[in-house]
Amino acid sequence: MLFNSISFLLFFPVVCALYFAIPASRVRIRNGLLLLASYYFYMNWEPAYALLLMASTIVTWGAAIAMDWRSAGNRYRRWWVVVSIVLNLAVLALFKYYSFLTDSLSDALQMTGATIRIPSLHLLLPVGISFYIFQAVGYTIDVFRGTVRAERDFATYALFVSFFPQLVAGPIERSGRLLPQLREEHHADYDNVMAGLRMMVWGYFMKLVVADRCALYVDAVFNNLPMHNGGSCLLASLLFPFQIYGDFAGYSLIAIGTARVLGFRLMDNFRCPYLSCSVGEFWHRWHISLSTWFRDYVYIPLGGNRLGRSRQYLNLLLTFTVSGLWHGANWTFVCWGTFHGLLLCMEKRLGIGQRQYTGLSRLCHWGTTFLLICMGWVLFRAATLHDARLVYAAIFTRMSVPDLSFAMFTEVFTALVAITVMMGCEIYLSRKFRQLPVSRHAVRLSAMVMQAAVILLFGVLGGDQFIYFQF
Repeated sequence: MLFNSISFLLFFPVVCALYFAIPASRVRIRNGLLLLASYYFYMNWEPAYALLLMASTIVTWGAAIAMDWRSAGNRYRRWWVVVSIVLNLAVLALFKYYSFLTDSLSDALQMTGATIRIPSLHLLLPVGISFYIFQAVGYTIDVFRGTVRAERDFATYALFVSFFPQLVAGPIERSGRLLPQLREEHHADYDNVMAGLRMMVWGYFMKLVVADRCALYVDAVFNNLPMHNGGSCLLASLLFPFQIYGDFAGYSLIAIGTARVLGFRLMDNFRCPYLSCSVGEFWHRWHISLSTWFRDYVYIPLGGNRLGRSRQYLNLLLTFTVSGLWHGANWTFVCWGTFHGLLLCMEKRLGIGQRQYTGLSRLCHWGTTFLLICMGWVLFRAATLHDARLVYAAIFTRMSVPDLSFAMFTEVFTALVAITVMMGCEIYLSRKFRQLPVSRHAVRLSAMVMQAAVILLFGVLGGDQFIYFQF
């Protein structure tokens, strides 16, 4: 079930009405309703894959209970956390990386002149599997470290893993943040409802007006690269960063807003990332739930910055290479992650981003950072490394004015206006000019109505699914 579908716009009000019809003191009944709603939400894609979601839930819940026994020694606790991690990552590897690994192995063997027949598996990638497995694995590690106690109530834990607003594309919530909220009473609150609806409407604007409008041109170029010149490739490469930002940040806002209406507070996932003056700052603002997950569960266990500068660089490179692979089973994602890892190592070496920049210096650092990020996004968007090379080659060797028909010019112009509005709001919020007049409720309601009208007039309705669903 897509957030930008009629079925969700019918599903969500029904869930809210039933949820608040149950007395706030009946927390277990309310959680049971949300658990059923979450599985119904997930099973709309492929009912059978709900079994994988349940299996991951059972394994991580059981492992945490076993580790939390008072009689469990460190040896057994370590064994249980390893079992939990290995089983979950094995499932992820089977469904997401099996074909990638076997194809890469076959290609490598062919280069040496050897041939081997590797059986192929045609498995449909379960939507959101990377997100809910990372959330469940993170919980297991937290219990092992002793930062949270194991959740004894299975239904509460199952809801933690499957909570429908953030199930299929995050934010990847932490057990110490979301689990306590699942035990609390949540009352129907006007401020929560209005705040949540504002987030949802702005998220729909980012998705339908910005991301999907940019996608019309970006997809036309990247899906037929030999027919486009350097100007067209450059324009598409500059539009794609806003497409993916509007798409994923829009999803995150809808998810956070949906949860807020119900009384739950999910973590922020984006904080004006394209205003960053360094790549390091960008990763403190972009997909925060994932970047902090890799920091806490990969980078720091590898040694972080505690083992000397050379080891820190290696840890950064490994962490971002794995992060790239997490995004997709393709060498383009591996190279994209490695590219960001190398940029971060260079920034650490040169001391970039370790002080505040002002005036012209800030503008130069911002422009350089944005262009480097755009270069990396080419790898992220390209279907193959060959396609990425075509884009880079066209930009640097065949530069000319983009070839635009009148219809496509209109689409690009609309997208640029929408981007300007979105970034203007980003700058406004970043400067913390958030005080509204006394009649703030009327102002906010009017703004929501205007945003809804803009979405209906200029949004690409019935567009594609969210980009991050494939991860």
